[in-house]
Amino acid sequence: MLVTAYFAIIVLLALCVGLEFTARRLTPPQSTPTAVANPAFRRFQSIFLRAYLLALWADWLQGPYLYKLYRHYSFLESQIAILYVCGLASCVLFAPFSGWLPQALGRRLTCLLFCVSYSACCLTKLSRDYFVLIVGRILGGLSTSLLATTFESWYVHRHVEVHDFPKEWIPSTFNKVATWNHGLAVGAGLVANLLAEWLHLGPVAPFLLAVPCLGCCGWVVLTDWGKEEAEGGEGEKQTMIHGSANGGVARLSAKERFSRSCHDGLRCLLSDKRVLLLGGVQALFESVLYIFVFLWTPVLDPHGPPLGIVFSCLMAASMVGSLLYRLATSTRYHLQPGQVLCLAILMAFFSFFMLTFSTVPGQPRPHDSFLAFLLLELAGGLYFPAVSFLQRRVIPEEKRAGVLAWFRLPLHLLACLGLLALHGEVSGTGGGEGGGGTRHMFGGCAAMMLAALMAVISLFTLSRNDSDLRLEGCRGEGEME
Repeated sequence: MLVTAYFAIIVLLALCVGLEFTARRLTPPQSTPTAVANPAFRRFQSIFLRAYLLALWADWLQGPYLYKLYRHYSFLESQIAILYVCGLASCVLFAPFSGWLPQALGRRLTCLLFCVSYSACCLTKLSRDYFVLIVGRILGGLSTSLLATTFESWYVHRHVEVHDFPKEWIPSTFNKVATWNHGLAVGAGLVANLLAEWLHLGPVAPFLLAVPCLGCCGWVVLTDWGKEEAEGGEGEKQTMIHGSANGGVARLSAKERFSRSCHDGLRCLLSDKRVLLLGGVQALFESVLYIFVFLWTPVLDPHGPPLGIVFSCLMAASMVGSLLYRLATSTRYHLQPGQVLCLAILMAFFSFFMLTFSTVPGQPRPHDSFLAFLLLELAGGLYFPAVSFLQRRVIPEEKRAGVLAWFRLPLHLLACLGLLALHGEVSGTGGGEGGGGTRHMFGGCAAMMLAALMAVISLFTLSRNDSDLRLEGCRGEGEME
């Protein structure tokens, strides 16, 4: 497995470079020339990216060795499953507050809260106490919810409401984020492997490195963002002061806006069958990805691969999928996002089908499992831009935030139920690793992929003549996750 992992990362990175050059040749640049030439916009974009990319880097550093750290502390798989469930459950509980907090506290202050809470989450990994680790997972769930919404909320608000830049310029920023995000994920695996295995600092080292990264992120938010708000006039601080002077009316209106967003989102979800089917696809596909995040380490780690390199391989495979999406929807190949989505779900099904045979108790085939994991990540790279395109076309923009919040609820609940089922099965076999629970879970994930495929087929049968779900010209649009 050691040689396989290093060979795979070299091949995947070379493939990424080749596909990137091909995609650039076949697809026109997404950025608007006016946006690129505008110095005020470029400065504003740079200030945002410095903080957001540091936050994403700190988040990715914690991916490769989380399960390994818990095993290093001698916890059983069933106990580790409960820790993961606590993290997912806290995501469910804190998701509504992550939409309300930026409006109540202010967007910049909420970003600072993210830096503090995620730093505390990382520092809890120094403890071997199970309760402290549970608290860390809860803080991690809060931080993940804030990361998913707050930074983008600050950017969009400043872009539209304060600077009055054209909305058409927003994708140029988030396309840059998507490009950098893949590179950061691959690099995080390599750095984590360097610290944990090459320098023999142990699996806690990447978490400790994340703390100063979050500190730097908080410093950028505190200083550069503060200057940006002061120079832009109409800063959030002035809004907060104005709200306080009116007896807390702004705080109350934030609650009302949040409640109205949730209500409108639920009404849109229940009134439009297309939205309901798309939500079902997202819940099924992304919940199995959460289960995969838990299971890939115990499947491969007994065979001695460098986990950081394996993590980088998985992220590189996801990047390959994203680049293939750009090529598939280009003017040369003319595939529609819906067709790519069906292909991604079929690939994920085949991956889990392979895993039910490669994880037979007593007869493991780690190389087959590694290949299946790479295929699953490649499917994820195809899935996210395709489903993002469909969400933008199916869900009205003014209701999108509320609808997506409702989408995440069954997504996290399904992942929690899957991990709890695995916990019960492992506990029933005495806490061992070879009772077949992992194989059964992969079989369940394969069944969920079949259900997701049926939902996609139903969606496109229902919308057979709907031009909104088609990509005009097929120019690689919709790549932003």
